[in-house]
Amino acid sequence: MRIVFPYPQMKSLEVPERNLLGVFSPSTITLEKSDDQIIADALGHPVGTSPLPERVKGHGDVLIVVDDNTRLTPTHRILPHVIRALEAGGVRKNHIRVMVALGTHRPMTKGEMAKKYGAEHLRAFPFLLHDYRDKTSLIHLGETETGVPVYVNRVVREVDFILGIGQIVPHRVPGFTGGGNIIQPGICGEETTGKTHWLSAQFPGREILGRIENPVKQEIERVAVKAGLTWIVNAILDGAGHLAGVVAGDPLLAYRAGAIQSERVYRAELPGEADIVIVDSSPADSELWQAAKGVYAADLVVRQGGVVILVTPCPEGISLSHPEILELGYQTYEEVVQKVQEDKIVKLTVAAHLVHGGEVIKKKARGILVCPGISKEETEKLGFIYAREPQEALDIAFSHLSREAEVAVLQRGGEILPTIK
Repeated sequence: MRIVFPYPQMKSLEVPERNLLGVFSPSTITLEKSDDQIIADALGHPVGTSPLPERVKGHGDVLIVVDDNTRLTPTHRILPHVIRALEAGGVRKNHIRVMVALGTHRPMTKGEMAKKYGAEHLRAFPFLLHDYRDKTSLIHLGETETGVPVYVNRVVREVDFILGIGQIVPHRVPGFTGGGNIIQPGICGEETTGKTHWLSAQFPGREILGRIENPVKQEIERVAVKAGLTWIVNAILDGAGHLAGVVAGDPLLAYRAGAIQSERVYRAELPGEADIVIVDSSPADSELWQAAKGVYAADLVVRQGGVVILVTPCPEGISLSHPEILELGYQTYEEVVQKVQEDKIVKLTVAAHLVHGGEVIKKKARGILVCPGISKEETEKLGFIYAREPQEALDIAFSHLSREAEVAVLQRGGEILPTIK
C-alpha cells in the first residue's frame, strides 16, 4: 500500500499489504452549521456560568489570553464574537488587552500574528507577547496546595477579568490542552512551567496522554485559578483541521465538556499493538520540540522492542527556544533524574521533554527519524537512527525486527490519540 505524507518534499512509502495493520487518523466531521454559528452557539450557551455579557458587567479592564501559532485555534474567527459580547456587557474597547500565550515557545512574527489573529485586531487592540525568560514581567502569587510556585505574567493583576481562547487536543503533558493551559504554561515563568512538565515525566505516556483527569492537569488548573482565569472559549478541530465544536464558560467545567468532544474526534482504535509504527507529526511540524508529539502518540501503540519511525519536516530544526536538547539528547527517566540532581540539566521543561522522547526511543523501542530539517549528525546525537526517506526507514526497521513485522501508520501524529481495541 502506498502511504503519502502531508509534506510536498517527502517521498511516499510502499508498505507490503501482508505487513500492514492499518492506516489510522482522527475523525473528519461535517457540520451543517457555519463556523460563526458554532462559535455563537457556544457563547450563547456557556457551561457552568452565566453568558459573557452578564459575567463581565461591572468589570473594567479585560485581558484576553490567546494561544500561539503552534495551535490551530481559529482565533481570528472567535475574537469578533468575544469582543461583541464584552462590549454588550459594558466593557469598552480601550479597556481590552490581548496577550499571546507563548509558553516557552519562540516569539511569533508579525505575519504569523496577522494570520492567526486578524490584522484588523492587531490594529484595534494592544497585543502583548509573553516572555517566560523575562523575570521582571512576572509576579509571584505564592504556591499551589502541592507546593508549585506560581510565577505568572504580572498583567493578570492589572485587570479585572481574564478570558482565555484556545484549542482542546490530546497532549503528553496535561492529557489535553485547553482550559487552564492558556495560563500554565501559556503566560507563566520557567519555574512554574518546569514543575508541571517535570511532573508529567514521572508518569508513563498512557497514564497522561488523552486522559481528561490526571495529576498534571489538576496542577495546571490550580495555577490558572490562582492567576484569576475566569472564562474560556475553546475550539475542537477535526482531523482535517476544520472546526468541529466550541465550548465556552467556566474554565474547569467547559474544558471537561470540550475534552469529551475532543477525545471522540482524535481517538483512533487499532486492533492491536504494532511492531513498527510510522507516524507523521502534522500539524506540529515546525521544529522537533513540537514534532516529537508524533513519538508520544506512537508510544501508546508500539510493541515493546518495536520501532517508531517519525516523518517530519522541522524547517526550524530541533528547537529555537531550547537548543540544549541537541547537546543532551533524548534519555531515559533515570538518566535525566541523575543529571537534574547534578545540575547538569537546569530547565525542567527540557528535562521533561528529554524523558518524554527518551522513554520511547531509548527504552521501549528504537526510533528512526526522517527529517530534512535535521542533519544525520544531529539525528544520531539526539538518539535516533537516521534515514534519508521513509522507504529507507522502513527497510531499516524490518532489518532490526523481521520481514514479518506488523506495521501501523498514524496520520496527524501531532494530535491523534491512538488506542488498542
